Amino acid sequence: MSYEEIRTTIPDMVNQLGSAIQYLHGLGARTFWIHNTGPYGCAALILHHITNPQPGYLDQIGCVKEQNEVSMEFNRQLKEKVVELRGELPNASLTYVDMFAAKYGLIRNAKQEGFADPKTICCGYHENGADVWCGNKATVNGSEIYAGSCKDPWSVISWDGVHYTEAANHWIANHIINGSLSDPPIPLTHACQCHI
Repeated sequence: MSYEEIRTTIPDMVNQLGSAIQYLHGLGARTFWIHNTGPYGCAALILHHITNPQPGYLDQIGCVKEQNEVSMEFNRQLKEKVVELRGELPNASLTYVDMFAAKYGLIRNAKQEGFADPKTICCGYHENGADVWCGNKATVNGSEIYAGSCKDPWSVISWDGVHYTEAANHWIANHIINGSLSDPPIPLTHACQCHI
């Protein structure tokens, strides 16, 4: 699918999420913590394999610009849906959490936050045109490769090229639970309302 084709599917995805929230509300749920999507254009597996990109292909921190633009468009429409649902479900608490900002901030400031290059992948083998996923074995150029983990996962953002390490998730959680990346900007401890 082209990026433009993906963009055309966003309204349907957002509407499905909205329908799921309405369904859960109908079953009695009243408190919703809704995360937007992260910067997929910054996925280590994607960045690890990029060599000699065309001018403008990457953004100012080295992530795939158009992939992140699609993520940001999804997030814009999701936030609009959350605002719409707040009007439709006045007895519910809907908190929109900007995971994109948290994750992009970590990647942008990786070195200052004590992490390795964001393109580093802790578990797996992704060299010489081969991708051997975490915990698997494969023969690469006549040699058997075991795709184990790195020695210091606490210094790496990406666990397997797609998912974040525990250390990165810990950093992200610390930056979202205080409410500074939420709409409304309230800490997690105050996000739940008591409904009698």
